[in-house]
Formats: sequence, structure tokens, C-alpha cells
Amino acid sequence: MDTFLIIRLSSLGDIIHTLPAFSALRRKFPGAKISWAVEEKGREILDLVQGLDEIVVINRKDWLGSLKNVRRRDQVALDFQGLIKSGLLAFLSRSRRRIGFRGKNCKEPLASLFYTERPAPLPEEETHVIAKNLRLLTCLGIEEAGFEFPIVIPDKVAESVEEKLRGIGHGDEKKLLLYNLGAAWETKRWFPEKWSELISRACFDDSFPLLLWGDDKEKALALAVEEKTGVPLAPFLSIKEVLALVRRASLVVSGDTFALQAACAFSVPVVGLFGPTNPRRNGPFLGRDKIVFCKLDCNPCYKTSCSTLDCLNKISSEEAARAVREIWLGL
Repeated sequence: MDTFLIIRLSSLGDIIHTLPAFSALRRKFPGAKISWAVEEKGREILDLVQGLDEIVVINRKDWLGSLKNVRRRDQVALDFQGLIKSGLLAFLSRSRRRIGFRGKNCKEPLASLFYTERPAPLPEEETHVIAKNLRLLTCLGIEEAGFEFPIVIPDKVAESVEEKLRGIGHGDEKKLLLYNLGAAWETKRWFPEKWSELISRACFDDSFPLLLWGDDKEKALALAVEEKTGVPLAPFLSIKEVLALVRRASLVVSGDTFALQAACAFSVPVVGLFGPTNPRRNGPFLGRDKIVFCKLDCNPCYKTSCSTLDCLNKISSEEAARAVREIWLGL
């Protein structure tokens, strides 16, 4: 039996971006055993993925212990992360074939030393990361261009989200307009005054606007926007519930983060606000979606901190509102 080990440890959005490669692999090898090595937080997404045989949760303090059930010579390890730690995991898995990106296509070029096979190099900033992940499969003779996301939301999770929406006053007569204010990087978090301006410029009688947040910092940002606009905060949600909420939305407005990637996976219309990252590489890929991005000499830089945050400051709330209106009025 063919056996594969996918390595994509984090982050949540990048796990979403790896799912089309998993789908293509499963279609090519329907009878294979496919395992996925992931850190604990990402398991909630993989729990919802159809066709995955095994989830291997990697304990950062005990890599070998985490891999004990998937260390075998006859399997193929595919490292979609391109970090030294993920390349090392591929090596420690004892896989005879270890497939990963060439040095310049890895986040940490030294990771390439751990691989036995590498696809042809790609123009990094011109290739969407999903297409880049699919390119890794060419080493297995798989040529795939379609993006398929095999995520299934359980009824119980969807019902929980519906109940929470009713609890904050949402009814079926209005469509859900979701503003995702959070992001792991400060350089991806737009400012509360900008969000407030956007929301005040994009008012629709048939919408139910809602502010999505994740951790305490994001909640503080959302509370500042709520104070200015009166738009309610979403209740605290698990990762699975966030996926269900995003799928439920009619439009998602977000920076380059998990909620945006999830919306794209569910084909929910999006307006993407991009600062330090390249929307051609990380952004939405359907023609109806909108991107708001101000190209500067310093971006895309992929920095997680910045003294000026010029790329965020230059994002116009008026331009963002215009993008929201164009999509909303066409729904």
C-alpha cells in the first residue's frame, strides 16, 4: 500500500492552503494511507478534512515520540512548510523519499538539504502559494491546477454557531457581513479608526455586520470598533466554529489571515486588505473577489513588526468601502 506523510505544521491559513494538494494526492492514490503531521492548534481544521487517514500531532518537546507511529522507510514524506524544523521532521520520519522545495522556494533555504527530491523552482512572488504546493506533487507525477478544499462542517458545529448568532440578534432576514479584525502579526492588523471609517461607509439595510476576533489583543481592537460603530462582536468561537461562521457569511472582509483563507476555501466572497504580504501569492483567487493593497517600495516585506506600518496606513477606508459595496450590491 502506498503511504504518505504530509508535513504542514502551522499556521492555520497555511494549512488551508495545503488542502488542495492533499485532495490531488488523494485522487491520484485513492487507496493510499495518508497521514498529516501538524501542531496541536491545527488539528481542529484537519479533524474536518475528508479522506485523511491519520493526524499526527507534533509535540515540540518530543518530536521522535510524536512520530513513533509514522516512522517508516517505505513512505513518502512531503514537506509543504519549508522550514528547518519541518525538513528535519521529514528526515526523522525515516522516509526513503522526502519531497520538498528547492532552497530559494523554502522559507528557510537550509531545509532543502533534508530532501531527496525537489520540483523545478518557481518565481516565488508571482505564484500563488496553493499553486506552489501543488507543484510539489509533480515529483509524484501529479499535474493538478484545480483548487479543492475537502472540509466538511458537522451539523452539530453549524447548529452551535446558528444558536450563538441568534443570541446576538441575527435573524435569517438579513445577510451576514463579517469583518475579521484580527491577525497574528501586528503588521496585518488594520487600525480601529480605519475599520470604523470603512463600516460607516458600507451600510446596507439587508446586512447584519459582525466583528470577528480571536485573542485578547484582537478583542480589544474589536471593542474599540464596536464603541465607534455599534456593530456587535462575535462571541468567542472555537476554530471549527469560526469555519462554520465564515461559511455562513455572505461576505468576509479581512486581512491576510485564517478567516480570509477559510472564506476562499468555501467560495465565500471576500475583500482582502493586504499590507506586508503579496496578494498575488496569498490572496483570493476567484475573479469576483476584491483586493485593497497599496504597493510601496518596502512591501511585500513579510515582516511581523514595523516601526511605521506605512503599508497599513496607506490602505484607504474609502477604497475598501467601495470594494465592499461593489460585491455586496452584486450579491
